[in-house]
Amino acid sequence: MLRLVAKLLKALASEQRPAQLALAFALGMVAGLTPLAPHDLVVLFLVLVLRVNLASFLAGLALFSALALPLAPLLHRLGLALLTAPPLAGLWAALYNTLPGRLEGVDDTRVTGSLVAALAAFVPVHLVALSLVRRYRERLLVWVRRTRLAQLLKASKLWRAYQAVARLKGGGP
Repeated sequence: MLRLVAKLLKALASEQRPAQLALAFALGMVAGLTPLAPHDLVVLFLVLVLRVNLASFLAGLALFSALALPLAPLLHRLGLALLTAPPLAGLWAALYNTLPGRLEGVDDTRVTGSLVAALAAFVPVHLVALSLVRRYRERLLVWVRRTRLAQLLKASKLWRAYQAVARLKGGGP
C-alpha cells in the first residue's frame, strides 16, 4: 500500500499530463464501483492502450472499491428502477438477447445500477481529478519542494545516487 502511495505521489510530481492522471483515476472509478464483469476487461484494455498512469488507476480502483460497499443498496435501487421502468423494457430485452448483454449481466440490478452510475459519474470524476492534480502541482508541490527537508534531501549524496540510478533505468528526474 505504501508503495502505491509513493508511486502515486511520484506520478503527481512527474511530467505526465494531468489529463492522463485524471483519466486513469476515472477509469479506476468505473472498475472499482462496479461488480466484476466483462466491462472491466474493456476498462483494463483502455488503461493499457491509452497508456495512462497505473498508480492513479489503482488509487481510483482502491478508493471506489471501498466506496462501493456502502453505496451498494443505493446502486441496487437504481438498477432496479432502471430495469423495471416500462419505457426501458424493450431496451433491456434487446440487450439481454445478445451474447454481450447476457455476459455483462444486464439483468442484474447491481451490475446495471453501478455501471450506469459509474458512467454518469465518469466525466465529473475526471474533471474533479483533473482540477485536483493541477491544484496539487500549482500549490502543494511547490510548497513541498521549498521545505527545508526537501532541500536537504536534494542536497544529499543519497539523492544524487538515486538520480544516477534512475537515469540508468531510463526514468528519473
